[in-house]
Order: sequence, then C-alpha cells, then structure tokens
Amino acid sequence: MTYFPITDATHQHYRAVEGEMFMMPCNKSVNRHMDVVCSRTGEGADGTSFVCGRGFPAEAKHSGKYACSGSELFFQLQVVERSEISLGCIQSEENSKELYFDQGGEVPCPGFNCSNNTHVIWYKGNEAVSEQKRESCLTGGTLHLCKVNRYDTGVYFCDRQIIDQGVNWTFRRAVNVTAISAEASDSPDIIYPNGNITEKVELGQPHTLRCTVHFDFEKESSREVLWYMNYGSNTETMNLLLMEPQELDFVPKTFTYVVIRKAIIQVTPEHLNNRYTCIASNIVGNSTGTIELKEKIKVKWPSLVGYPIASLLLVAGLGIVLHVKWLEIQLIYRSHFQHGNHDGDEKEFDVFLSYVWSPPSAEVMGVSTLSSQRGPDTDEEACSSCMDPLNTEEGKSTQRPLEVVLPQVLEDRWGYRLCLLERDVVPGGAYTNDVVLAIQRSRMLICLLSADYLSNSNAVFVLESGVQALLQDSTLKLLLIWTSRASASLIQPDSPLPTLVQRALKVLPSLEWTSGKPARATSNFWRSLKKAMPDHKVKLVSLMQNQKHCTLA
Repeated sequence: MTYFPITDATHQHYRAVEGEMFMMPCNKSVNRHMDVVCSRTGEGADGTSFVCGRGFPAEAKHSGKYACSGSELFFQLQVVERSEISLGCIQSEENSKELYFDQGGEVPCPGFNCSNNTHVIWYKGNEAVSEQKRESCLTGGTLHLCKVNRYDTGVYFCDRQIIDQGVNWTFRRAVNVTAISAEASDSPDIIYPNGNITEKVELGQPHTLRCTVHFDFEKESSREVLWYMNYGSNTETMNLLLMEPQELDFVPKTFTYVVIRKAIIQVTPEHLNNRYTCIASNIVGNSTGTIELKEKIKVKWPSLVGYPIASLLLVAGLGIVLHVKWLEIQLIYRSHFQHGNHDGDEKEFDVFLSYVWSPPSAEVMGVSTLSSQRGPDTDEEACSSCMDPLNTEEGKSTQRPLEVVLPQVLEDRWGYRLCLLERDVVPGGAYTNDVVLAIQRSRMLICLLSADYLSNSNAVFVLESGVQALLQDSTLKLLLIWTSRASASLIQPDSPLPTLVQRALKVLPSLEWTSGKPARATSNFWRSLKKAMPDHKVKLVSLMQNQKHCTLA
C-alpha cells in the first residue's frame, strides 16, 4: 500500500521532540504503488530523506524543510531538544504506557498540560484512532480504550496545535503502548523434569537436581518453585529441601523462565531410595515433576572403545571385500540366482558351443562321423536310442572326445538348436563381430575348456565376450565344461589370460568331463548337464526328425 502526505495545506509545520518516534501522516493511495519519499531541501540539505508513513527516531539533524515526491506538499520539521522544553512538561513515563487485556486503558498525551489548546488528534501509526473500528473516546486530551486487546500494542501519536511567533505548528508527541495480560492464564509448565524421570548417578560423586519452569507473565507475581524429598518414595512424607537461589530469565511482559537447583554434595545409597519432587505454582494452579536416582553402571574403557572400533573395522572390512570381490559377486548372482524370462522367439539358438579341436579329437573325428552316419542295426535299437539317450551313445562314449560327442547329444539326442561358428556363421565377416552376434542370438554359452582352449586367443576371446555379456544381460546362461582340468592348470599360455577371464573361471558354474571314467560317473555328468540346459527349446528339429525315422521304420 502506498501513502501520500495529507494535503490539507500546501505548507505545514511539524514539531517533534528529540529521541521520540516521528512519522509524517499520509493518506492511503490505491492508484499508485510507489513509496513517497520526502527529501530535505534548501540550505544545508545533506540528502536526509524518509519515506512517508514510516516512523523513525527524531534527531536534531532532521530539522529542516522537506518536499515530498509525487505531491505539491512542502513541510518544515523542527526537532527540539528536551532541554528546550520547560521541566514541568517533560515526564519520561508519559512516553510509554502499559495496558492490560480485557480492561479499560488510558493513554495520556505527553505535555498536554503545557498548552492552552485542548484539541488533540490521536493516531495509531498512520491511521487516526477515530477512524478505526473500535470503541474509544477522548477526555481532556487522554485517549480512553474501552477494552484492551493484543492488537492495541504499537506507537500512538497525539497532535496538538500551537502558535509560535505567528506560525501555526503541529506538535506531535509519541507514546509506546504495550498491551499485556494482567494475570497468568495457565498454570506453570515444568519443562524439566517433565513427568517422572530417572537420572543416573555415581555413588560418592556430587549431583545437582534441576527444575526448569515456564510461567506466564503476571502484573503481580504469584510464582513459587520448591523442591521436596519423599523418604523411601513415600508420598505421605514430603520434606522441604533447602535450595540454591532462583535463576530468572525474563521475556518482558510475556513470560518468565525459572530455574531452581538442589545440590547433593555426595550421593549415597540412601539417596537412591528417595524420590525428589519439584512443585511449581502460581495463581492459576500448580504442576509437579519427579526425579528418582539410579546408580550408573560403570563401563570399562576397553569395552566402551572396543565395540565401536570393532564395528567400524567390520564395516570397513565388508566394504573392502565388496570393493575387491564385486565382479565375482555379480557373476555368482547372475549365474545362479537371476535369469530373465526366456522367450524362444527372441533367440535363434539354444546354445552357442565353443571349443577348440585338440589333436586326438581331430583323429577320431572321421570315425565318429562314420559311426553316426551308419545308424542302428535294428528297428528296436533305433527306437530305444530315441527314447533313452543316457543308456545309449552317451553312456558308451567315454573313450571319445567330448568335442565329438557333445554336439551330437545336444542337437541330435536332446533336440537343442546349436550355434557352431564353423557351421552357422557365414565366412568372410570380422571374427569379433561374429562372436558377439552369435552370443546375442543364443540363450546359453557352453565353453569346453582345455589346455588348447586357454592357449587359443580366439577361444579366450569367446569366453571373455560371454562373461561381459553375462554382466550386461540377465537372460544369458554360461556354463564351463573342463575336459582336462589338470593339464589346463599346468599350461602356461604365451600371453597371460585377461584379468576378467581369470576371475570368472573361479566362480562360474562348471562341470568336469574326463575320458575313461566309469559309466556311472559319465551318467552323472549327463544328468548334471541336462539340469543346466535351458528349460525350453527354440525348435526341436533334430529330435522330431529322429522320432519320425523311428515311426517309419
């Protein structure tokens, strides 16, 4: 809200007393939204200015002529020193007044008896009291408020007209009014001890009982705080204790904090059996709070320090282990506990089989091919091999390399669709791209590990790519099959294995195959492999064709 100076006359004269609040009376304006600034003009102008409608303490340097922006009003302010006013007209108590809620109050105009002019206009801030919606009246220059409330607090101005050397002056005096409660409205509030509490003490040591109480302001104080002791916690035997002097913390005209203490020079077992009661009272009522003493159990210093240090070391150790073994933890979790929703339509192959031909495997490759092409001797044997694979070729192939047997079992016997780089990848492309694409198109990667495999850089790249894919794709399964663990552990590759591969070999799921084992061990291998395979197949092509041959025969 913007105010403009009252313009009953083009030139006004105001007189104020040094040290009192002064405010240039202004009219409210709803048309403009800028503050009206009154600046000092004429000789001796030093840039002094103030905003119309805002109070400020009057000082001698403020005397002078002023012009207000946005208005044709000019006024002169004269700040007089208190020594220039007759002693009978200066009463400092007239500049402040306390009024009490729900009672009538009077605010006298300072220096009213020093003038023959009895006409007085009262303002609260910038607004005339007569224009406010409240019950008030004037008697002999004194403002009478019929019923005081909390909104009556503020700075009031009384204006009187005086004539000095033919000049009509408005003598403005300020009164600071504070509206307060005459009596307390609530009983005391004991902040501490709040209710019934227990304090731990050490025998043989001093201890101080403290009671902190909040009191409402009272014109005539009725507050009282006392400490009592109940022997053996018996409420019927209360004895008043000698207390230290009260500590008071006043918030003027609002409330009071009282702190009272009782010192126990040396705590004895007898003190532990007593109850101490703080009773605070005023004109409204009283409040109580009790304290019981309990012996403090001393904690040995090593235990006090050791537990936090041990906990800190444990947390730090776990953090270090997680930091160092985070890769292994991820691989274990993704390999054993997390597998996405395998949808056969999203992948082209069930298994991407990676292996390296060793010299013995290459020698028997031709024999294996002839054996697989020859077929069963009778219809009964053929149908038997279709229905029970573990009792046929797998069980009789312990002398043949797994590189030869495994593709036949997975594809021809179990009906899984395999991806073999030498068969299913079009030649001429970049090897690295072909490997990555084959892994993406497959639901599972099986690596037949041997000494030759770990010495082959291309094969190691397949394994490393599979580990990286497992860390990124929760739907991929990865299985290692050791065909010659002893020789693989003794082999020293020309170039060391990548760190990722070395760490993955220790935690990835694996099976062990060794030629020449008994039929029972070989059967267990095939059962474990069957459990590790995907639950659903992309397309059961080979098995369906084999069953068709059995039916036709």
